[in-house]
Order: sequence, then C-alpha cells, then structure tokens
Amino acid sequence: MKNQENNKKQILVLGGTGKTGSRVVSKLQQLGRPVRVGSRNAAIPFDWNDQSTWGPVLQGIDSVYIAYQPDLAVPGATDTIRNLAKLSIANGVSHLVLLSGRGEEEAQACEKIVMNAGVNWTILRASWFNQNFSEGYLLDPILYGQVDLAVGDVPEPFIDADDIADVAVAALTTDGHAGQLYELTGPRLLTFHDAIQEIATALGTPVQYNQISMDDYKAMMREYQIPDDYIWLISYLFTEVLDGRNASLADGVERALGRKPTDFSEYVRKAVATGVWQVKA
Repeated sequence: MKNQENNKKQILVLGGTGKTGSRVVSKLQQLGRPVRVGSRNAAIPFDWNDQSTWGPVLQGIDSVYIAYQPDLAVPGATDTIRNLAKLSIANGVSHLVLLSGRGEEEAQACEKIVMNAGVNWTILRASWFNQNFSEGYLLDPILYGQVDLAVGDVPEPFIDADDIADVAVAALTTDGHAGQLYELTGPRLLTFHDAIQEIATALGTPVQYNQISMDDYKAMMREYQIPDDYIWLISYLFTEVLDGRNASLADGVERALGRKPTDFSEYVRKAVATGVWQVKA
C-alpha cells in the first residue's frame, strides 16, 4: 500500500530544464511518477525572480527537487531558499531535495536552511559536472580546438549529471534517504587540462589548453558579451572554489545507489557517440 501511495505523490522539479533537472524529470517520467516541471516556460510557469509564481506551482506537491539558478553562491540565494522552504511547507510539501555545491560556504548556508525547515530533507552536495564540457560553456572552445581557462593544475573529482539525477530520483521515490547529506563526486581526480586531453584523445583531434589570468578570462567573457552576473559567478568558482579544497573523493553515489560513480572516461565515450563534439560543416 505504501508504494502505491508513493506512486501517486506529485513531484516538483525546480530547474526542470537544466542539466540535472531535465534528467530528473526524464527519469521520473520513465518510472511513471507524476512530475511537474518548474521553469518559466512550463504549463504552470515558475520564475525564481518572481515569487508570485511560486504558490501555484507548489499546489498539490509532495516532494520538491531544488536546482537553484544560477548558483547557490550568488548574493540573495539564502533568502530565496528560505522563502521557498517556508512556502513549500505552507503548501503541504513533505520532502525537500536540494542540489548544492561542494566547497561553497554560501551553498552550505542554504543547506542548513533546508535541514532546519521542519520537513524531510536530502542534500546532494555535488562537485563540478562532467556535462560542462559537452552541454555548457566549455563546449564551444572544445569545438574551436582551444580552451582558455583561469585555472591551473588543481584536481577536481568531476561528477556525471546522470549520477546526480539518479541519486535525486532515489531520494524522491524511495525510502531511506531522508536526513542524508550525500557528497557526490566521480571516482578519480583530474585537472581541467587532464579532462581536455582525455576528450581530445577520444576525438582524435588536438585541443589546446591554456591557463590564462583571471583578468584576461574576464576580458574574454566580456568580449563574448557574457552577462556581468555570470562573469562574477565564474570568477568566484575559479578563484574561490577551485583552490584545491575539493581535491578529494567522496562516497555519496555509492551510499545512495549501491554502485560506483561514472568514470570521466565513460562519460567521454558516451558524449563522443552522440556527436556533440563534432564540428558542424
């Protein structure tokens, strides 16, 4: 009876069109779970910057996956998460699953807000996504054959977005994950240079990696008309978070799912097969 009741409970995925959220939505749909996508273009629109949209999307919802945009590190995120948690509880939500950032003090402040909200919670504290190389800001430089970044030989345990989504879906649909903080990393450490070289080797095409200064990187982003708030965020992540504090592995994926996390090489193999890194004629 309990499983039948769980199958009927509606799940809201905030950031439902993003890297992890879209995967969470897809996996829930494959399981036949009732899911509502939280995005500006959804049937019931949701906008982080317009709190008048929050109430309607939370009606009838039992569990919420929270992938805050652009990042929990940005100013004002704690107030936003606090207000969302209060409104969620007022609407009868019983479980909050928060995607957090590893090594980000501001994100950990948001974690505490969710932990102390008064309902079941699960925290997914993730490292840098594999998919930034194929679905994010590093895709175009790889296609161009030259990646310029303001980061040196700092190792990072890159995590696959599908692993994050699998943990999220487990937390949202099965027992045993309430009150758990999962640190999610891949199974090994790589520098950005290492990662780019793995991709280049798999493609059979040279991709040059250059470490540049943060000032030069900011100038390059402005040249490409990147918004100032995004430039601030990237600068913060590269200077504060990528300082070696995350150069260690964690067992969150294995604890949550009972399996090893996806290796970066496996991610590269699958991405190559999709043709995402093939230069379009």
